[in-house]
Amino acid sequence: MCCPLLILVFLGPRFAFGFVWLFTSRVSEAFSGNWILALLGLIFLPWTALAYVAAWAPTGGVTGIGWAVVIVGFILDIATYSGRAAQQRYESSR
Repeated sequence: MCCPLLILVFLGPRFAFGFVWLFTSRVSEAFSGNWILALLGLIFLPWTALAYVAAWAPTGGVTGIGWAVVIVGFILDIATYSGRAAQQRYESSR
């Protein structure tokens, strides 16, 4: 399961998150059945939501190094959004 999931992550975080949500129960367990929060994560912060699901453990939730993984996911989301804005500014200045 690890290798196909890794390939999906490189295709896009929304695609990978959707795949995990459809074919495993990890998203439902990680978000405690709150599908609205999972859907908002899928739409607005896909890297963060995917990192949260990956770092979540059934026995204790997200702890320790797991929060570092979630923070890296958040940084990737911010970088994605700021990269798009910078590209639009660059293209409009030409």
